Amino acid sequence: MDAVDRKLIDALLTNGRATYAELGRLVGLSGPSVTDRINRLEQAGLITGYHARVSPARLGLGVTALIGIVLSDAADSDAVAVQLRELPEIEDCWFIAGDEAFMMKVRTSDVDALEKLLGRLIRIRGVARTRTTIVLSTRWEDRAVSLPEAG
Repeated sequence: MDAVDRKLIDALLTNGRATYAELGRLVGLSGPSVTDRINRLEQAGLITGYHARVSPARLGLGVTALIGIVLSDAADSDAVAVQLRELPEIEDCWFIAGDEAFMMKVRTSDVDALEKLLGRLIRIRGVARTRTTIVLSTRWEDRAVSLPEAG
């Protein structure tokens, strides 16, 4: 990844809807050259996708919670992860070190829906218990990744 690639990634982090022509003007390349570079960055896995940010509250998802999962001694973490992937309320899921094996960010319409989700989680084979923290307010979210200094 060279300085031009870094500028392209930075520009896309700022405006993921920028056209190749706009990006080309920013970095001093033609649209086709930018297209080639972006394609290379995608194929290399540096750019993993493009998406719109939406308001969960306006979609009726007013409760955000962080849920940790403690696995039973005989649990198959991969099998548990497959089952977790099927639950639409789970927005993010991380496999972590510590007492809990998984940490998830979930969104539900209300506390009753969160309670029902917790009931479904505890019925997953291999889940020993959960620990839930309800988010009171969000200070910021979806902060773009900062590119490390070139070195």
